[in-house]
Amino acid sequence: MKRTYSLLIGEQTAERIKIEIGSAAPLKDELEMEVGGRDLIAGLPRTTTVTSQEIREALGETIQAMVETIKRTLENTKPELSADLVHNGITMCGGGALMKGLPSVIAQATGLKVSVADDPVTCVARGTGVFLDHIDQWGGTIDITDEEM
Repeated sequence: MKRTYSLLIGEQTAERIKIEIGSAAPLKDELEMEVGGRDLIAGLPRTTTVTSQEIREALGETIQAMVETIKRTLENTKPELSADLVHNGITMCGGGALMKGLPSVIAQATGLKVSVADDPVTCVARGTGVFLDHIDQWGGTIDITDEEM
């Protein structure tokens, strides 16, 4: 928004734009959204209309970096887990999983089935809670060394 429109917006507005019209792949019906912020030249409040195509282009480098990171991770995955991924696919979680078209972009890049977890925004926190509830039983199942990080 700053570079293209000389419009300064807040984090909440940027997040709302990403959620409402952001996409990782072209949409059947492209979307538009009116966005308000502060004009960096005049210093006054102003609105402009942005399209899902513009937001997709702005997110392009970030999406590509995500895909490359996923591919690098898969290249370093142990054979047993790779076999599981071939059979079961990837389940995405976190707020980014809700971006329109992201599962299909990742599926195309990896050749794996990609699905989105139920309630992806809270599933990591809930799963961490389950693990912590059972840390006495499962605590020894995680072995992270500095070399793996």
